[in-house]
Amino acid sequence: MKTIAGISELLRSRRASAAEIAADCIAAAKAKNPELNALVAITGDEAARAAEKADRMLSAGDAPELCGVPFILKDNISTAGIATTCASKMLENYVPFYDAAVWESLKARGAVMIGKGNMDEFAMGSTNGTSYFGPARNAVNPAYAAGGSSGGVASAVAAGLGAYGIGSDTGGSVRLPASFNGVAGLKPTYGAVSRYGLIAYASSLDQIGPIASNVSDLAVVFDAITGRDARDMTSRDAETASDKLAGGIRGMRIGIADEFFENLSGEIASALEDAARALEAAGAVRVSVKFPRLRDALPAYYVIACAEASSNLGRYDGLRYGHRAAESADLEDFVARTRSEGFGDEARRRIMLGTYVLSAGYYDAFYNKALLIRRAVRNDFRRVFETADVLLTPTAHVTAPLVGAELSPTETYLTDICTVPVNIAGVPAVSVPCGTGKNGLPIGAQLIGRHFREYEILRAALAVEAAYGGTAI
Repeated sequence: MKTIAGISELLRSRRASAAEIAADCIAAAKAKNPELNALVAITGDEAARAAEKADRMLSAGDAPELCGVPFILKDNISTAGIATTCASKMLENYVPFYDAAVWESLKARGAVMIGKGNMDEFAMGSTNGTSYFGPARNAVNPAYAAGGSSGGVASAVAAGLGAYGIGSDTGGSVRLPASFNGVAGLKPTYGAVSRYGLIAYASSLDQIGPIASNVSDLAVVFDAITGRDARDMTSRDAETASDKLAGGIRGMRIGIADEFFENLSGEIASALEDAARALEAAGAVRVSVKFPRLRDALPAYYVIACAEASSNLGRYDGLRYGHRAAESADLEDFVARTRSEGFGDEARRRIMLGTYVLSAGYYDAFYNKALLIRRAVRNDFRRVFETADVLLTPTAHVTAPLVGAELSPTETYLTDICTVPVNIAGVPAVSVPCGTGKNGLPIGAQLIGRHFREYEILRAALAVEAAYGGTAI
């Protein structure tokens, strides 16, 4: 795996140019992507232009830390002049005319985009199995799933196609694939990163976040993309993280809630216990806490997410942009055929579920009740953080499933049980590798913190990472 610090040192010592590094990454992407299917597009021309610009910035001196460093961008983040498909037939040929805020920020810093990352269709999935372009495969063992929905980004980073990646996380979509591929992934506080240009799934839950080979790189990327953006009224300024990582965790209170550890396999429970001991060895204090609403969080999340998806995806009707049915009897038939052809099974399932819970007679029974549970989950976190500074949980209760495993929708949704409370409450969380299972697949530990205290969870994640010798080579 590549690191930002390692590539930056090569560039600044003039032992390699940005153009040479970009060319190497593009060559690696072309060689590895047929097996991994991590990228829906390899952006060679864009990478070459960006690398030339980066070399000029480096020659002029005082270039930003990410200048010339190659990365992967999830394919639901808008890129002007470059197709942004959301891994859906509906947007197979859609080319935005504007850049997302995060891409603007990275481009201004001289970052070099190697490709657009494969994903679950419209970010709806936990295994990357719903992509119109076929599933992304795990970089550790391609027989297994990369995880979802940002699986292509995580797989590409783990395979060394870029030093970091940018994904989106609605219910675990950065953290799950990071865990499955043995890399680190950060879901920032809701509002810490502008969502302008992110094609929406569930607007009150969506958050853009970085995936990288190590925790320090997560902090560097987070600092580059965070901040207030007038085009996203939910965004606000947040504290930087990379300048606060050196504080250590002595005296930090690490909360352990038994509810997150129910029904774990022995190997995952053992790995999480090792992570807890590593935190204690670094000076943290273990405390017992309660999180009674964990089981309620998952159904509430899917009601809220699907309701918002039903609204957000209503614009894809074939009349303005996107896929259009070739034949139809009338306007109503045209819209029905367009949406039936353009959306895959899982997207249609979630749209229909969302439409149902918002319909007359069911709004109070389902949607309003889900909002009440959301408030209760937030209160659970508030009570946890009265006695703990950081909450330690598994990222997932399983390691990566086999590609094509016959999982029911309910089994797939249960993969998110440890991650969705974070999005419901809008708090930050990071997944960091904490061992491997008997099948050689990575296991991830999740650390959850207070709003806009990314640096605290990243400090704790550094202690876990150090106990396993780090992940970057």
